[in-house]
Amino acid sequence: MSHLLRNNKPLLSRVRRIKGQAEALERALEGDADCTAVLQQIAAIRGAVNGLMAGVLEDHIREHIGAADISAEARNAEIDQLVGILRSYLK
Repeated sequence: MSHLLRNNKPLLSRVRRIKGQAEALERALEGDADCTAVLQQIAAIRGAVNGLMAGVLEDHIREHIGAADISAEARNAEIDQLVGILRSYLK
């Protein structure tokens, strides 16, 4: 996924925000925070991870599966690999 290396600043920013959210969740759990606050933090983390996944997935589809110069065999292999990743992610 070398195309990610060209534009990784936004991805790294997202990952760093997710890391901060996870650290806030850890502090909340260690500090015996209110259940509602913990649930909200978990929901925020899940939303952030889903957003990250959607962005990387879109780039992957456009750059690899949608590439004009890819053979049918290579495209099918990419699709099979992506389907496996999506099944794992959606479990």
